[in-house]
Amino acid sequence: MRDYTTIQELVNLAREKGGFFEAVLDNYAEDADARGAAVRRMTDSLNVMRDSIKEGLNPDARSMSGRVGGQAAKLLAAVRAGRTFGGNVLGAAGAYALAAAECNACMGRIVAAPTAGACGVLPAALFAAQEEKGYTDEQLVRALFTAAGFGKVIALRSGISGAEGGCQAECGSASAMAAAALCDLAGGTPEACADAAGFAGMNLLGLVCDPVEGLVEVPCVYRNIVGVANAVCAANLAISGVGLIMPADEVIDAMRRVGRQLPASLHETGEGGCAACRLNETGRR
Repeated sequence: MRDYTTIQELVNLAREKGGFFEAVLDNYAEDADARGAAVRRMTDSLNVMRDSIKEGLNPDARSMSGRVGGQAAKLLAAVRAGRTFGGNVLGAAGAYALAAAECNACMGRIVAAPTAGACGVLPAALFAAQEEKGYTDEQLVRALFTAAGFGKVIALRSGISGAEGGCQAECGSASAMAAAALCDLAGGTPEACADAAGFAGMNLLGLVCDPVEGLVEVPCVYRNIVGVANAVCAANLAISGVGLIMPADEVIDAMRRVGRQLPASLHETGEGGCAACRLNETGRR
């Protein structure tokens, strides 16, 4: 079992082991029993992700504040009716991301990937891709291991807490994980997957954490949509052969530096950004 603390080390391991699935799984489990248990746990996580989307698509669901809930159902209906931009894949991905995030806001069961506030990005990317490309659940589970590998490095090198690094640490990290997973699903090289993660992280660099009234609702649930859209675009860049001009590890390190440079008002304190905005009548409780 070999550990990794950088994306480059993870890429090298994937090259040696024949893919991210084997590289990440070997890091978690040494014998066959442990490997089987790890795969079963990840399969359980995939099923919880699917259920969180289904629960979040309930048109009657409402959060404790009443500000979110039922909105994912509206978005998906508009997508299916052909009234939105971006086609079915991007449209469905956005609706699924919002659904899982609303499930969390309504106190439903979700998978923190890597956090509860960013729980919609990764499942939305995977299930939208499954609908479009016909991937099996087994393939999605393998992609989850890829995402986990990238997430581990981000957590170690930068952090995944909005209070510590802003929303770039939550939705930004989730977007990078999802981009790498999508690129891997599409047969991208380990290097391309690293570029996909780097593009995604770079695009959301500096995103602040400013929840209205301290609730993981607004703008949090909507940023999950941005996170999955960014992941799809980043994966498409890498899949098409567009390379990142800097190592993904450098982007992750930049996330850490930028997070530390953000003022305290943008670190989940409720003092800046959207949290400091005057609400309209529909937003007031």
